[in-house]
Amino acid sequence: MNSRLFRILTITLSFFFLTGFVPILSFVGPGVTALTSGNIYKASAQYIINQRIEKETGKNSLTLIKETLVEEKDKNIKKNSFDEDLKQLVETRIKITRQKLENQNLQKLLKKRIEVTRSILDLNNTTQ
Repeated sequence: MNSRLFRILTITLSFFFLTGFVPILSFVGPGVTALTSGNIYKASAQYIINQRIEKETGKNSLTLIKETLVEEKDKNIKKNSFDEDLKQLVETRIKITRQKLENQNLQKLLKKRIEVTRSILDLNNTTQ
């Protein structure tokens, strides 16, 4: 009896480790669902969906979800990078524009001071 159980266990474990875990997980997942919930329909639907996903994409459902999440993360990183570049460009342009406006205002103020100073000097010249 122990020898028979040992052979069955050895064959089962070798099947698990020699074939890889991906095909086994497609059987284990629905099996666990069937055992825990007692719902054969739910377990078979899960198995059919997993097989359909694998047939359509060539990937199991776990790999597909993982790659989808990684792609979404990459898109967000690229979007944030673009937003940061745009923000930096706009801030640089605003600084340049402010500097130009300050220079123009400074020149206007300087011209006005010069005119006031000339007018004061002319008044002083005429009175003397």
